[in-house]
Amino acid sequence: MQPRLWQLSIVLIIGILSVSAAAIFIRLAMDSADNYTIGFSLFLAAFRLIISALILLPTWRKIKRGKVKVSNQTYYFAVAAGICLGFHFATWISSLAFTSVAASTTLVTTNPIWVALLARWWFKEKLSHKTAIGIGIALVGSVLIALGDSNTVSNHHNSLLGAILALIGAIMASLYIIFGRQAQQKGLSLTNYIAIAYSTAALILFPLPLLLGASYQGYPKAVYVYGLLMAIFSQIVGHTSFNWALRWLSPTIVTLCILVEPVGSSSLAWIFLEEIPSTEVILGGLILLLGVAIAVINQKFKEL
Repeated sequence: MQPRLWQLSIVLIIGILSVSAAAIFIRLAMDSADNYTIGFSLFLAAFRLIISALILLPTWRKIKRGKVKVSNQTYYFAVAAGICLGFHFATWISSLAFTSVAASTTLVTTNPIWVALLARWWFKEKLSHKTAIGIGIALVGSVLIALGDSNTVSNHHNSLLGAILALIGAIMASLYIIFGRQAQQKGLSLTNYIAIAYSTAALILFPLPLLLGASYQGYPKAVYVYGLLMAIFSQIVGHTSFNWALRWLSPTIVTLCILVEPVGSSSLAWIFLEEIPSTEVILGGLILLLGVAIAVINQKFKEL
């Protein structure tokens, strides 16, 4: 039975609040360990997904018993979504070691742009003039963020690299959303889908910290607490809320809602980290969000 609009709204609000806290947990973990390396970033990404996969471990019994009969292609979509999710976290979490919370979360939530471009390639959907103009405006905003963030915090010694990593994370997240929607629309239940996707992402991420010389032990207890909070709230509650909404709404609508995340993350960073974004980052973020809104506003109501 299709949920009502108010039910969808509540779930999406919960999801937005949960994922908005992720960047804060990540930065607090980095500060606690005084470690801003790529290896430690990958450890945080892997730890988040490993804990999430372990929480969902009981659902694998149902999958193995074959109670859910779907095509092999459906499982392939779920696995592909998990691979993209793993690379999304590997790049986005790493970006937070090089750039501000405001810049990183604004760039990583440019999903509507990439979903629109992917839809054109995959589903042969034509881009309207408004979409093309919006993409151009959003790219201008992205450049302003990348250039302006270098004047924010001393730890951000390579903001351009951070911006690039965040944008790659956005593209991977867009593929994750599209593959996930396909898996669920082809018959895979939400519980089984997230079990497969989150577990696949965990397997992808597990060896990466070790390859870069990082470890899974020896960090302050606070690091593991923040990692656990990320797994429970940002992943199990936040991401699963969006995955549930994808059963009833188009990817464009869901990614539009995710655009609120930078506002929540930046506000939390201001309160808990005393991280005030530069004028250029704020201006670039506003331009970027304006571009994204223009790119999808003409189709968002059509897809409901």
